[in-house]
Amino acid sequence: MDHEEVRITLRLPADLHAWLVSEAKRARRSLNSEILHRLEVGRGDVPPDDQSP
Repeated sequence: MDHEEVRITLRLPADLHAWLVSEAKRARRSLNSEILHRLEVGRGDVPPDDQSP
């Protein structure tokens, strides 16, 4: 797959950033990958992660 990438600057509230960092660690993803994953789930491109215990 050949994807063009665009770099952006994103401002987030500190508490949202901390939550995303925590969620990324839990899912063993980088912060960037976590944000991309959540955007793709929101857009319906990929299924959400299994949240079972």
